[in-house]
Amino acid sequence: MRLRALLDTDALGLRLLGGEDELERTVRGVMTTDLRDPSRYLSGGELVLTGLAWRRDAADSEPFVRILVQAGVAALAAGEAELGAVPEDLAVACARHRLPLFAVHESVAFATITEHVVRQVSGERAGDLAAVVDRHRRMMTSGPAGGGPDVVLDLLGSDLDLRAWVLSPTGRLIAGPEMTGPGLPPDACAKLAAEHLAAVRTGRRGPHRVIMGQTTYSLFPIGSGARAPQAARTSQAAQAPRDVRESVLSDWLLAVEADAGDWADERLDLLQGVTQLIAVERDRRDAARTVRRRLAQEVLELVQTGAAPAEIAARLRVAAPVLLPGLGAAPHWQVVVARVEWDEGGLEAGPVAQSLLEEILVDPLATGPEPSDRIAVAHTGDEAIALVPLPAVSSEHDGSETGLLADALLASVREPLSSGLDGDGRLTLGVSAAVHSAEGLRGALEEARHARRVAAARPGRVCAAGHQELASHVLLLPFVPDDVRKAFTARLLDPLRDYDRRHRAELIPTLEAFLDCDGSWTRCASRLHLHVNTLRYRVGRIEQLTSRDLSRLEDKLDFFLALRMS
Repeated sequence: MRLRALLDTDALGLRLLGGEDELERTVRGVMTTDLRDPSRYLSGGELVLTGLAWRRDAADSEPFVRILVQAGVAALAAGEAELGAVPEDLAVACARHRLPLFAVHESVAFATITEHVVRQVSGERAGDLAAVVDRHRRMMTSGPAGGGPDVVLDLLGSDLDLRAWVLSPTGRLIAGPEMTGPGLPPDACAKLAAEHLAAVRTGRRGPHRVIMGQTTYSLFPIGSGARAPQAARTSQAAQAPRDVRESVLSDWLLAVEADAGDWADERLDLLQGVTQLIAVERDRRDAARTVRRRLAQEVLELVQTGAAPAEIAARLRVAAPVLLPGLGAAPHWQVVVARVEWDEGGLEAGPVAQSLLEEILVDPLATGPEPSDRIAVAHTGDEAIALVPLPAVSSEHDGSETGLLADALLASVREPLSSGLDGDGRLTLGVSAAVHSAEGLRGALEEARHARRVAAARPGRVCAAGHQELASHVLLLPFVPDDVRKAFTARLLDPLRDYDRRHRAELIPTLEAFLDCDGSWTRCASRLHLHVNTLRYRVGRIEQLTSRDLSRLEDKLDFFLALRMS
């Protein structure tokens, strides 16, 4: 769709501040951000929505606009709800770089604009696919606008006499003909997902043939409908093979009850077109998650930077109606931390863990593409962090276990995820206890992180631990007297801090990373972007300054506690 079409839609509340000559630009997507550098999340062609929280002073506008232009975005739209009129310095920067700038009226929510853009772009993609499979135009044009994957599967059944199901990578049923015939049992869904992930990881091209009992299934991968066309815009992107680990744990699959091995090319092409149409629905769902992800990111940043409880509580009040609509009482909250680690580096694991955690937290018995509306997941580095709301616990539940349980979260997804990670990956997950106030979130985050470390110490590709298993420093540290705490940390860390001040050696960050990587030289060097020999030199200097040995468990534990108490 064109920028001019957005401007002409009165319900969107857009006012053009600059860039009238650029209104024929094509919009391929939408993104909401308040990050100072959102480039890692941009692929080109987006309408970027911002509340201007990144702007501290006038000098911030120029670098922000430059980053957007380099990423190839279509336009920038600044909201007036928080800070009032759009600053003049932002308008000047946009004019300098020929980036169209809109103001969004305070009465219009970013979600309204996002929904409109996604609906229009999805409709255009569906029309393109219809031209490819012209004889089944009704199937191609009935997708997102006419009921989502269920409509497509119904048409597969009526036009081609094929029974088919859309499954998540964990084996959860997204869509299928369950209302008109016998369903696909959950254990069969998990088995099909496991077989699919194993095939994708070994590099086999779809469709993948699986026999269960007397029935043969053909499994077709469903990638992202948005990424492929954008990636092909440059020859460099088209030539660079995509790392399968980026999507193996997040993409859906289409399971068809048939043996596609003897199908004609024409029918295979048709099914490939169907998967592309369903991918558009997947992209629409991902775009709808933007608001929830942003809420989680904002709360996480407040918690990690030590913001006042009142400020965190205010943000939670904004999040609660979005995640639990219609809830009268303030909810309890749990924090879930997940990390995906690959034996070979070079891949940012945070987005993978984020997408996977969003799927894991969905009730395994839930069906349909939208049961994760109450889940907000952020990611930082290689770690994904979920803020999970729970309805206020009534008195009749006193004494019983409430909220999420670590083992239960993985019970139904362990088999497929183990197949998807087999060979070089691990998933570890930690769950906090429920807290009922903003004051408890920081402790819940640390509790969930420590539980994940407990899980990481266990064997297996997929492991979890909960707050019930914590009988360690997490419980003891709050009761250590301040004078004891200061003396203990000073004895171990002051020599390193003094050395860092004099030599800018970054020994403290190195020590934190080394312990967080469980003493793995390779993983720690990769995280710090250092040569292993440089890392060994730094660790040796730490040992020399403190007269400790980081190969000894006792000394590692002392440093770990000192860092936690500092």
